[in-house]
Amino acid sequence: MIPVGVIGVGSMGRHHARVYRELPDTDLVGVYDVDDDRARGVADEHGTEPMPLDDLVEAAEAVSIVVPTPFHREITEHAIQAGAGVLVEKPLAPTIEDGRAIVEAAEKAGVTLQVGHIERFNPAVRAVADFADELDVIAMEAQRLGPPVDRDGDDGVVMDLMIHDIDVALSLIEEEVVDLEATGTADGEYVTTALTFESGVVATLTASRITPKKVRKLSMTAEDCRVDVDYTSQDVTITRRTHPEYVSTNGGIRFRSETVVERPTVDNGEPLKKELSSFAENVRTGAEPEVTGEDGIRALEIAQRIQAATE
Repeated sequence: MIPVGVIGVGSMGRHHARVYRELPDTDLVGVYDVDDDRARGVADEHGTEPMPLDDLVEAAEAVSIVVPTPFHREITEHAIQAGAGVLVEKPLAPTIEDGRAIVEAAEKAGVTLQVGHIERFNPAVRAVADFADELDVIAMEAQRLGPPVDRDGDDGVVMDLMIHDIDVALSLIEEEVVDLEATGTADGEYVTTALTFESGVVATLTASRITPKKVRKLSMTAEDCRVDVDYTSQDVTITRRTHPEYVSTNGGIRFRSETVVERPTVDNGEPLKKELSSFAENVRTGAEPEVTGEDGIRALEIAQRIQAATE
């Protein structure tokens, strides 16, 4: 079992602590939070200890860093200097400069750096990734809508929500973004962007923190099919239209066209559990993480361009 810790046990960090306690190959040795009472409560709940930051990064081989974004660089570099592998919640850093400093520090120290873009570990997204390179994609659309959130941090809706779909789009299309348009309303709490990739594929992404109904959906339109993904239910549906034909019936001719719906098998499960299990295994083996620091920087660059376009 690999000794692990969680730095920052607010609304998301406490789930990291829970999952580490549940995984069979990780030993949750401690948690840290600037709020001592919160750290003690989470530690008691999951059978571990609240620890000073210096002690925790020395005791753990791997840590999740789940603190507000402005503190990512400071805390991450501190853990890296202690030799711990780090999983940094998205976004990687508040600025590109800070993000590159984190990546360089991890490379210099020879430790694992993974960015917490959790939707990459959503079973539905992973199922689509298995066949995405076989599709002649024309367009992509993602909606990440919901009411105001109750969690730590002051990231805007682009860094808080849309960055998930930015990362998914970049990972599935695997091309450079050559054009970007974006608009926002409701004091920036509702943002829509259109990303144009090198091949002409357009990804339209919408994020909202003012929508009463929670929506988490992704679709891809290809030349011969449409792929629909529900992030929440972890369902994937592929809709294909068969070749149309004219058929003879009772001496007459009529046009016939059928639609075929496929539902690929999805290995359902909690994305966070899959993410943290993968992180621990990468720390143990030294393998490259599925979501690298460079991936985090690419998503951050696009997110910042979108923010700038809406200001």
